[in-house]
Amino acid sequence: MKKKRNIILENLEVTSYAAGGKSIAKLEGKVVFIEGAVPGDHVDVRLSKNKKDWAEGKAIRFRKYSAERVPAFCEHFGVCGGCKWQMLPYQKQLKYKQEEVADQMKRIGKIDLPEMMPIVGADEIRYYRNKLEYTFSSKKYFTEQEIAELPMSEEGPRGLPSIPSLGFHVPGSFDKVIDIEECFLMSDPSNAIRNQLRSYALGKGYTFYDIRNHVGLLRNLMIRLCTSGDLMVNLVFGEDDPEAQQDLLNFLQLNFPSITSLYYTVNKKFNDSIYDQSPILFSGNPFAIELLGGLSFKVGPKSFFQTNTKQAERLYQITKDFANLSGTETVYDLYCGTGSIGLFLCDKAKKIIGVEVIEEAVQDANENAALNNIDNAVFFSGDVSDVCTDEFFITHGNPDVIIIDPPRVGMHERLVRQVLQMQSPLVVYVSCNPATQARDLQLLSEKYDVTAICPVDMFPHTHHIENVVQLKLKML
Repeated sequence: MKKKRNIILENLEVTSYAAGGKSIAKLEGKVVFIEGAVPGDHVDVRLSKNKKDWAEGKAIRFRKYSAERVPAFCEHFGVCGGCKWQMLPYQKQLKYKQEEVADQMKRIGKIDLPEMMPIVGADEIRYYRNKLEYTFSSKKYFTEQEIAELPMSEEGPRGLPSIPSLGFHVPGSFDKVIDIEECFLMSDPSNAIRNQLRSYALGKGYTFYDIRNHVGLLRNLMIRLCTSGDLMVNLVFGEDDPEAQQDLLNFLQLNFPSITSLYYTVNKKFNDSIYDQSPILFSGNPFAIELLGGLSFKVGPKSFFQTNTKQAERLYQITKDFANLSGTETVYDLYCGTGSIGLFLCDKAKKIIGVEVIEEAVQDANENAALNNIDNAVFFSGDVSDVCTDEFFITHGNPDVIIIDPPRVGMHERLVRQVLQMQSPLVVYVSCNPATQARDLQLLSEKYDVTAICPVDMFPHTHHIENVVQLKLKML
């Protein structure tokens, strides 16, 4: 097998941004997509892919820094995959995100579009998340500087030591974790819980999880801090050791009395997902309360909820505005999840019909409707194509408005056909992936015109974008 050549392109001038947070340079007609650079930088790039018309790589040396750059505020910037745009002023981040949405709508959608509304930025660009998940690992990730500072033996460099860590995975490495001391994504006491728990566990000699060999006591730590002040912690163990579990949970309960819901989960599977596991309530309330738009939402250890509550309220308000509700409409909320969008709209609609394939989410949605004394919203579990039959429409009415909020992969083609068949006068499509949204809009253009577009920045310092699109049924 022929070994890949280590190709380095020198002194490229970065001229613009591309999708996914990468930047662009051009060399003799070839487009080079670069990770870790901003427009205006002059960089050397080590290629990871090299095709005839394009290449992809990472900036390894900076010949000249862009005037647009600002100092990163986190010591883990450049290693952690979380906040990759810290080196850009926030207004520049918004500018590039708006340009990306416009490009994808035009290039992938290939349909007539109205003038795009200005992107809705966040007021709070640090400490904006309400949920974080950390990983315990038996193998800390070492930076190049840390490796250089390791002691040498007479024979040469020693192997990297296995040091337990608690933090975030390094992008592209499933078994190494950055040991995080301070994270700027969630307000206190998130950092204190993580750091004190780490110190206590190490002092007691408890093992951190080795994902290669699937051994180790401590596996994951989930922290959720709600706008209500409720604080939920779920400590995930890789081994079932009741005495150690009791000790660690007692430590959390004693040192952090602000925790209102303390759970633990024993996960012996090969993957970290707990959605098929059963978290056990150790102390406190079985759920936390999140407040959004004057409504209260029950949130459990496995519940999905928008991770930026304040921006979610803006996102939902735009969705409500685009729905043009007068109080007489029957609204179908497809991919309704725990019902947050539908319940946010219910005061302006006659009826909300939510459909979601995950049964537990539908149970949460119906509980949240009851919690808020809402009697004009009902939620059903199942695939949209199976639920939304002719008999269902006879019982519940045809939709006047359809709300669609699919996962990143976008709408299934079968659902696109179903929406086209429903022929609702108005559709509002909320997306966390404008590329797949643009693809779906092209398919929906058979019967719908796009009449409004508004991007929303839910995650400052990242390349992720939400986008809300209004579609109206074409006049026949």
